[in-house]
Amino acid sequence: MATKEAKVTELHRHAEAAAPVMLYGREMSANRRMPLNLDWVEEIRVNTSAVERRAATIPARRSVKKEWQAAWLLRAIACMDLTTLSGDDSADRVRRLCAKARRPVEDKIVKALGIEELGLTVGAVCVYHAFVETAVKALEGSGIPVAAVSTGFPAGLSPLETRVAEIRRSVEAGASEIDIVITRAHVFNGEWNALYDEVAAFKDACGPAHMKAILGTGDLLTLRNVARASWVAMMAGTDFIKTSTGKEAVNATLPVSLVMIRALREYGERTGMAVGFKPAGGIKTAKQALDWMATMKDELGRSWLEPTLFRYGASSMLGDIERQLEHFVTGRYSAAYRHPIA
Repeated sequence: MATKEAKVTELHRHAEAAAPVMLYGREMSANRRMPLNLDWVEEIRVNTSAVERRAATIPARRSVKKEWQAAWLLRAIACMDLTTLSGDDSADRVRRLCAKARRPVEDKIVKALGIEELGLTVGAVCVYHAFVETAVKALEGSGIPVAAVSTGFPAGLSPLETRVAEIRRSVEAGASEIDIVITRAHVFNGEWNALYDEVAAFKDACGPAHMKAILGTGDLLTLRNVARASWVAMMAGTDFIKTSTGKEAVNATLPVSLVMIRALREYGERTGMAVGFKPAGGIKTAKQALDWMATMKDELGRSWLEPTLFRYGASSMLGDIERQLEHFVTGRYSAAYRHPIA
């Protein structure tokens, strides 16, 4: 009989990203720009009460235990953008973060789980432009991409040409993913053509780099605004839609995430193109990680549990996941300070 550790490895590796992206039995292609369809945008309606009721059921109705939970938590690590976006960031802090990205789980836990062969790493390291070169050098040979926040992060209110130039500089410095922020005023004013043109310009500046469009959902006031901004960004060609900068008063929540996830599901059904999703800000515990993963699997299916289509913007969450994995192998919880992030 297989040991529980062998089951963890098998469950984590099942249906790897090399498989085609599927949505309800239909093979999906990568997203690409399409003409702005204002009819699709204007017809969007969101029943806020229904969304909130559905979101409230998620933490209660989905639970995984034992080796299944350990496998899901390993998957959460693989889908994590390990992030530092503080005003006191330094090159040394970024290098420590990159070391953690390479080895996100303590060696003793890796050995106890029997997952040495997985070569587990996080999905990416996310930093300010000033630290892109530092991160690229620290991650050399690991295969871990560097994501740079750009376009006047977090407010996104710099002149357009400045924001476009910032993207290009980050790509030239080695960033293979760019997290851009939209101009929220375009959403408030219903300026959908302006929003589309802005996101399209950012995508062009990214070149070969993957782009995540941060909507700043905590600032958008209504769930309908969130849904409409999601659709416009997707039609403009973004690879991911992302909830928040992490700097708003309210960041990733399950109701907002549910609206965005259903937007990209309907977009996929209409166009045959797959867009990724990144909740960011306020996700700090292993339990929250499981809630978001359960939502992705329920709403979109197994393909959206791969780092190619799902990321968490997080840092402190990794420490709590380590604690849960240590409990799985020892039966005891360790103190949080024993699992430093960097």
